[in-house]
Amino acid sequence: MPAKAGARCTGAARPSDEQDGVQGIRKAKTPMVQKDVQILLPASLTSRQRALLHEVAEECGLAHSSTGEGSQRRLILGDAEVTRDCVSDGDGPIADDALAALLEQHLGAAVRTAFQGSAAQATTAGPGTHGIQARPGKGGNKAQVSGPSSGERSANCGDVPGFAARMQSLLDLEQAAEVSAAEAALDGGGGRGLVLPNLRLTGVEAGLLGRSLLTLVHNKGTPPGPLPVHKFGPHDIVRLRASKAAAGAPVLAEGVVYRLRDDSIVIAVDDTPEDGLDVPLRLEKLVNTVTHTRMKAALNTLASASEHGSSPLIDVCFGRRPAAPATPLGPVQWTNASLDETQREAVCAALSCPDLALIHGPPGTGKTTAVVEAIVQEVGRGSRVLACAASNIAVDNLAERLAAAGVPVVRVGHPARLLPQVLDVSLEAKVLRSDNSALAKDCRKEMKALNAQLLKLQGRREGAARRGVRSELRLLAKEERKRQERAVAEVLAATRVVCCTLAGVDARQLRDLPDFDLVVVDEAAQALEPACWSALLRGKRGLLAGDHLQLPPTVVSEAAAAAGLAATLFERLQGMAPKGPRSVMLTQQYRMHTDIMDWCSVALYGGRLVAAPAVAAHTLADLPGVHGDDSALCAALLFIDTAGCDCPEAVEREGGSTYNPREAAAAMAHVARLLAAGVRPEDVGVITPYAAQVARLRELRPPELAARLEISTVDGFQGREKEAVVISCVRSSGGEAGGAGVGFLADARRMNVAVTRARRHCALVGDGDTLAGDAFLAGLVDHASARGEYESAADLLEG
Repeated sequence: MPAKAGARCTGAARPSDEQDGVQGIRKAKTPMVQKDVQILLPASLTSRQRALLHEVAEECGLAHSSTGEGSQRRLILGDAEVTRDCVSDGDGPIADDALAALLEQHLGAAVRTAFQGSAAQATTAGPGTHGIQARPGKGGNKAQVSGPSSGERSANCGDVPGFAARMQSLLDLEQAAEVSAAEAALDGGGGRGLVLPNLRLTGVEAGLLGRSLLTLVHNKGTPPGPLPVHKFGPHDIVRLRASKAAAGAPVLAEGVVYRLRDDSIVIAVDDTPEDGLDVPLRLEKLVNTVTHTRMKAALNTLASASEHGSSPLIDVCFGRRPAAPATPLGPVQWTNASLDETQREAVCAALSCPDLALIHGPPGTGKTTAVVEAIVQEVGRGSRVLACAASNIAVDNLAERLAAAGVPVVRVGHPARLLPQVLDVSLEAKVLRSDNSALAKDCRKEMKALNAQLLKLQGRREGAARRGVRSELRLLAKEERKRQERAVAEVLAATRVVCCTLAGVDARQLRDLPDFDLVVVDEAAQALEPACWSALLRGKRGLLAGDHLQLPPTVVSEAAAAAGLAATLFERLQGMAPKGPRSVMLTQQYRMHTDIMDWCSVALYGGRLVAAPAVAAHTLADLPGVHGDDSALCAALLFIDTAGCDCPEAVEREGGSTYNPREAAAAMAHVARLLAAGVRPEDVGVITPYAAQVARLRELRPPELAARLEISTVDGFQGREKEAVVISCVRSSGGEAGGAGVGFLADARRMNVAVTRARRHCALVGDGDTLAGDAFLAGLVDHASARGEYESAADLLEG
């Protein structure tokens, strides 16, 4: 995985400089330039970059000079006489966008803007911001850089407008990167997974609330084979064209992804095209610019709110004041009697917190169960609650559980993006059942009749009659809109809980609602911080639930991620202890066998996790229909070592993804062994970090199992579980020191997600020598070998 870029400067900005920065944003006249920093840039800067940086320094009033001779000559930006500076000790190339992000991080948004305005084109990018390192001022110790830390970001406690401005510029970088990736996918024929070419339509069916569902499969083969590896997911916005059409050709339909299978993709559209669907088709994933616009609007509101009044939520989150002490809480009548001790503690923390509380839920600990109980208790106290998450699936999960608990809940969102089981509580469905909606329907019937009448009034002498009909149509249209708006208002006024995605908080129907008593953000560690503020600014108190030790939100721009966009609010607040909000970690888990759980518990959660008795010792042998006493099948942990088995990794020519054909064969041989022992295909998941390896594994899967045996990336399995999980590590590069040879696997969060998807059996397939080159992975291999079974892949490959 490319190294994350960034630089850390210890020490806080001077108060006078912070005030100047805030005024600069407020008046939009004085550029916000940080002048208590010195940056020593790599010698590998191009001559064009050097010239641009000298011009930018002149424009922004920054000191600029050079040091060194010949190929070692380096550029210095900033005042060299103050207490804080940043320095590079590497010589790798640096991309324009990464350089721009660093300029903003250390010198302010105005410097970044000036540089980007002057840059004609991007130079060839190296890995992130390789070569940049930060150090304290004179006499300080050097510190390796990896992007802004939680503590550093929370240290900028007074400059909320500065934070908002920086996040907005990073969102600009991210949107530009997403657009660029989409355009490159179109130009390159879909090689990056954002385009699915050569599809055919196999079915059209009536869908949700009047929508149509189009089923698309690969155009090759009968029956069609698996779709190519792609980056489409449920609820993505998509566009359908003829497969051979040019990029600017007419669009046949736009909609959202409704359902995904290995061999088909179903999209929901408002209207089915009358023609054009009988040829090979191309599906394109669109960039959702609305989400970026709404996040930037939320940041503007955040900056304004921080300057024009006191908000406990804002003050606590930015370190302006410590979290308030808990308010006294009387006896709680639990609606879910099965809650464990830490779940109850977390709910009580949420109920008694005057500003903000956190629920830290490691894998399998019932985080959402605790969140639902907290919401039910709040509603019982008469509160109105806004319940959000970054993904539609997570929001649907909340809405479904709340409805089952008897809570008056409305799910706001496009019906095509909702699971069928929550359609009954959707805003659209509830509005259709209201009295005002029935009256609006009567208006539409009258309008239809009048339109038919208008078509008959064609003669010259009918002008007055036509004008009269048109006037009546306008009145009816106005009345229909009024009735619909009243219906929406009535439904929302009658509910106690509104569920929507973070991007949907700014939906038109919700804008005029009064503030909520409590705002809940589930899966908060997977949400960008600006998105969280979209919701939190709508409430008096907040509750964030998540796990910052699992996968973070996806950020396409490496420069934006390195400069802090990928760091979540949940992670930042966890790093503010003990002055930050109260956080309760759930410790009893209900998924994994103890042997599987103990690895992540010790490696990531301080050894605090405890397996519930019902799962502590369960194995595959306990499942109905499973037979055999093979120790490799009965063990909760199995390490299948490919070292010495001629399993070299390779890299795809297009896309650069890594794969390992021989290791894929070993992994699927173990899957075959599981199935032969009676484990159902639906209970097995095959996980790998690399898209290219997913393709190889699917090629080896028997066609009859395509719809039953799931094979996907680590990201595709987050939030899911299987009875048995087989992990293909892919990398086999001789165990380079420092984890350089393990790629994505070096991310502890990624491996945490992969291993903890397993309930009863986790098989790790990989090169023990390579994995030993990374300390974290070496610990996993040692744990699997000590607590489980060890097997050479040679036995599976020869068999």
